[in-house]
Amino acid sequence: MASTPGILTDWPWTPLGSFKYVVLAPWVIHSTYSFMFGEEGTDLFYILVFPFLLWRMLHNQIWISLSRYQTAKGKGTIVDKGLEFEQVDRERDWDDQIIFNGILFYIVRCVLPKAQTDLPIWRGNGLVITMLLHAGPVEYLYYWLHRALHHHFLYSRYHSHHHSSIVTEPITSVTHPFAEHITYFMLFAIPMVATLLIGTASISSYFVYITYIDFMNNLGHCNFEFIPNWIFSLFPPLKYLMYTPSKEESPDVVHLTHLTTTKSIYRLPLAFASLASNPHTSTWYLWLLWPVTLWSLMLTWIFGRSFVIERQRFDKHRLQTWVIPKYSLQYLLSWQNEAISRAIGDAILEAEQMGVKVISLGLFNQGEGLNNYGGIYIQRNPRLKVKVVDGSSLAVAVILNSIPKGTTQVLLTGNLTKVAYALAFSLCQRDIQLVTLQQAEYLKLTKSLNATEGKVVHDSSYAQKIWLVGDGLSKKEQLSAPKGTIFVPFSQFPPKQLRRDCFYHYTPAMKIPKSLENVYSCENWLPRRVMSAWRIAGIVHALEGWNEHECGYTMSSIDKVWQATLRHGFQPLISKEAAKID
Repeated sequence: MASTPGILTDWPWTPLGSFKYVVLAPWVIHSTYSFMFGEEGTDLFYILVFPFLLWRMLHNQIWISLSRYQTAKGKGTIVDKGLEFEQVDRERDWDDQIIFNGILFYIVRCVLPKAQTDLPIWRGNGLVITMLLHAGPVEYLYYWLHRALHHHFLYSRYHSHHHSSIVTEPITSVTHPFAEHITYFMLFAIPMVATLLIGTASISSYFVYITYIDFMNNLGHCNFEFIPNWIFSLFPPLKYLMYTPSKEESPDVVHLTHLTTTKSIYRLPLAFASLASNPHTSTWYLWLLWPVTLWSLMLTWIFGRSFVIERQRFDKHRLQTWVIPKYSLQYLLSWQNEAISRAIGDAILEAEQMGVKVISLGLFNQGEGLNNYGGIYIQRNPRLKVKVVDGSSLAVAVILNSIPKGTTQVLLTGNLTKVAYALAFSLCQRDIQLVTLQQAEYLKLTKSLNATEGKVVHDSSYAQKIWLVGDGLSKKEQLSAPKGTIFVPFSQFPPKQLRRDCFYHYTPAMKIPKSLENVYSCENWLPRRVMSAWRIAGIVHALEGWNEHECGYTMSSIDKVWQATLRHGFQPLISKEAAKID
């Protein structure tokens, strides 16, 4: 928002929130009805307005995704500073101006007699006149309008909202208060109204002209060098007229994750910025995109190469997040294991070639059945220089420090993993009694830990108030927990919250320091500026310069990793619900 917001700052439909598109519904319904059941000669322009609005949204989204992808790769970035959540929130309503333009198109069509006649699809003279009017009076008036907007009075009330974004994105070009957009539309409407009045307007001249304006706006604010290097090789003097391409940046740390639900593809930083900037929740309107979802699902069965989705900078270290294009469902299919494991191995080798220091494995990329917690890649490539980290030691440390002080007994249930065994061992060392619900879990733990009598017990009374839970926690078990139970996950994925009278911790995670730059998206279900322990472990591993792998069945010192993590500014995270009982 501007430093001193003026009148008409907010859009009229702001109170409608995500339902703002209903303001277009009357015209969309009427134009569709008229086209299908009206008389012959129905106005083609009238029915095409809404598809054109959809095209504009798609056009802008393509630029957003392209810009964020280039920024994530660190290739050709112009302003190499961090993008933060504040800017994402400020620019999330970039589509308001498209809705506004659509309403004006519909109103003009209904009010002006000449707009109600059938516009031809193409008229070459009308397109030429449109471009001449834009290059002449429109650009001249725009120059003086822009200068006026930089006058203190108008700048503080309106235009400062746009310039609040130092690191521009394509949609920064249209991030303006409502009043400012009114003046812009009046200005850019000059060629369209003029050609309509003199009888040279066409559907193509309107749509091409507006698409051209969108293209130039996005190009001017995309924050990466759009012109490829080979053009500068052919025309060397061009380097004096525009930005020259930069080399692609190589990261120091890579976090390798994957897609989760079928709709998680829309929550990637490369996709919908407003969704990526908030923790994953159920969003009803994503069901409307089921054809795209189905198409993306089919592609994941074919392609397996990882790709970059974001990058950060911390203490002179360059960080990137790569995604294996596979959904969680696919990781649960045994016949997909070979393809997924191969994709992870290829990503590790690619990181090796790029000179990456550490690569951390997130979510299901470190499963025991899939790759022995990442150890299989070290066995295949014993001379691997990039350090592979599964983050188990930090995950255990986070869980241990989430257990309330004074606790003498905890219940552990769910699939027993590397983290679960290490957690059980640490609890026994701290003289905290471990309770299991299942006899099989009890036998596995006592055999693995060589626990003395009383350290691990089998008890199905469900009396414990501290539950350490992993994948495989059943609905029956959760519903049997006593009121006020604290559920602390040791798994990568959180349990489904079935109890309102209990408290749920986040999956192992920590708050990140303010000096970690360019964080503008949420990691799955975690809050803003919070990262999973598995991801942080890779960062700390690189910061400390540790020269060993942490994968397979080996683990780093839990206390050493925990102290190093705190020393670098990462802070423990406690869920709001659990904090109420402290």
